[in-house]
Amino acid sequence: QVQLVESGGGWVQAGGSLRLSCAASGIGFYVMGWYRQAPGKQRELAAAISRGGTTTKYADSVKGRFTISRDNAKNTVYLQMNSLKPEDTAVYYCIGARSFYEFNGGSGSWGQGTQVTVSS
Repeated sequence: QVQLVESGGGWVQAGGSLRLSCAASGIGFYVMGWYRQAPGKQRELAAAISRGGTTTKYADSVKGRFTISRDNAKNTVYLQMNSLKPEDTAVYYCIGARSFYEFNGGSGSWGQGTQVTVSS
């Protein structure tokens, strides 16, 4: 059974940092990453990383502030979020996919989501 479990969300003041983790079980994914969905907005791709870490993708809004990484031995992906802004407030979902095509389309396996709240 495929399962992705996120952790690390919470509340932080603007300018602060949080680190999200997502542990996958049941299967190894070629692409792992994060989508986010803010209240009243469409979900958007935040960051993604290939198995070997050679390919990463970031939303323009998080470039330079967020860093995605993964530990394949632990089947875990991380999202280090620095210089957080109130507009980063959202539910962050971990996704595992077989390809970037699948990931970009929002397919693959999803975690349950973790709330990130950034106050001004």
